[in-house]
Amino acid sequence: MEVGIALERAQQILLDLVSAQGETKVSLFEATGRVLSQDIQAGENIPAFDRSPLDGYAMRAEDIVTASQNNPVHLTVIEEIAAGHIAQKALSAGTTIKVMTGAPIPVGADVVIKWEDVERIDQEIKVTQSLKSDSNIVPEGEDVKKGELIAARGTRITPPVLGLIASLGIQQVPVFTKVKIAIISTGDELLDPSEEKRPGKIYNSNLYTFQAHCLELGMEPIPLGIVMDNQEAIAEKISQGLEVADVVITTGGVSVGDYDLVQDAVNDIGADTLFWKVAMKPGSAMVAAVKDNKPIMGLSGNPASSLVAFDLLVAPMLKKMQGLEKQLPSVISAVLSDGFGKSSPQRRFLRGSLHNQGGMDTVKFTGAQANGVLKSMVGCNVLVHVPAGSGKLAAGEQVSAYVIGRIDDTY
Repeated sequence: MEVGIALERAQQILLDLVSAQGETKVSLFEATGRVLSQDIQAGENIPAFDRSPLDGYAMRAEDIVTASQNNPVHLTVIEEIAAGHIAQKALSAGTTIKVMTGAPIPVGADVVIKWEDVERIDQEIKVTQSLKSDSNIVPEGEDVKKGELIAARGTRITPPVLGLIASLGIQQVPVFTKVKIAIISTGDELLDPSEEKRPGKIYNSNLYTFQAHCLELGMEPIPLGIVMDNQEAIAEKISQGLEVADVVITTGGVSVGDYDLVQDAVNDIGADTLFWKVAMKPGSAMVAAVKDNKPIMGLSGNPASSLVAFDLLVAPMLKKMQGLEKQLPSVISAVLSDGFGKSSPQRRFLRGSLHNQGGMDTVKFTGAQANGVLKSMVGCNVLVHVPAGSGKLAAGEQVSAYVIGRIDDTY
């Protein structure tokens, strides 16, 4: 067992421990947010034929090469085609076919002119402008070429990716199976929000926070509730989690107090402890273990500490198990909008929100940085990295930040 190790070392231990889950197939309706287990290659061109991007008239460019206001060209309309239908006639000199948006280009046509740019009288149109060949025609394969890689293995299925898969006629999508995560809260002080408040007790937020976090990541959380500060009971609950899930996450009971019993409980069930404590603040108090190739992650009971540890250590491991190619958070440079008035003898991560002001990436702290303060995680999408031995931080200072959430809402 390693003690007080660096963040990067802890990340590597956990990533080396796991691999992607098994594979399954799901319907298009179930695929959003899942991770592809196979490359998706196009079996055909998209679109599969030349088509019109607008409502207009398909014709031969050579028939209108001399067309102008002073020298209009008259063409006979021989057919009309809606999207989803094919022309029954081929164009010849002096003829045109009316086409709707998305309709296939008729045989013999090489240009489409907007309906509002011509004058129609009965079965004839008057054209007063010339267009080059291929004007207003969407060519076959403009979007996707046959054989092209649409999405690689390890790609999360977003709405555009799903749309491309559907456009290829694929009905069952190959994905990695969902990671099942058992979530356990420990502590005599905890109450479920459904219970009546009692003196000395607090409502359990961690169970619901991590359940939501796992759902957001596309995992399958299995909440196992609260267990009291009893070593035997904790061991039994962790064993229960190992039976029903791929990963067990506990919160609370991982420090050095008389009631910090998770590490002893992990030993009781015969798990191998990988490391205890990580050299960072918040989130240093944690234990990582493994039994039957299933990770057990004991995190702090402090809400902010546990979330920071989850984002920096547990989430990358889960992403690898989920089959994602990119696991570790991106690191960016930004300028502080405000200062931080404490020195940092220990490596520290501060909660912040990324913004762009005048083309410059800036970070604004989201509130108090104490270990137990959950409110400052609201709106937090980056963790400002403060190296050990740093002094106070001043507004305008350049910093590194780990991206842990969506930046769209603040950027």
